[in-house]
Amino acid sequence: MDESIYLDEARDPLIIAEGWMKDGKDVAIATVVETWGSAPRPVGSHLVIDAEGNFHGSVSGGCVESAVVTEAMDVIGSGKARMLEFGVADETAWQVGLSCGGRIKVYVERLG
Repeated sequence: MDESIYLDEARDPLIIAEGWMKDGKDVAIATVVETWGSAPRPVGSHLVIDAEGNFHGSVSGGCVESAVVTEAMDVIGSGKARMLEFGVADETAWQVGLSCGGRIKVYVERLG
């Protein structure tokens, strides 16, 4: 079995999130829950975000991360999870660089 596809502890977003929470930080996690067409990251990809806007991981290979971080900071403040959708038909998608014809759905929730 080739284990090179697995992230080590220093790069795994879930382990990073656990460490941040142990340090007393408020943390949200964004997870790719659906993809259509040409999506840069597969279902199950994670991005973790703290209340200061620090983040680790990826949900789109850089295309929509800034928008997801902004939404995640709101989720941390409100405690209310959100479902985000980005795609070529969405004007926001063009602004954030997801213009390759793909669409992604990302669920953002506060941890803890």
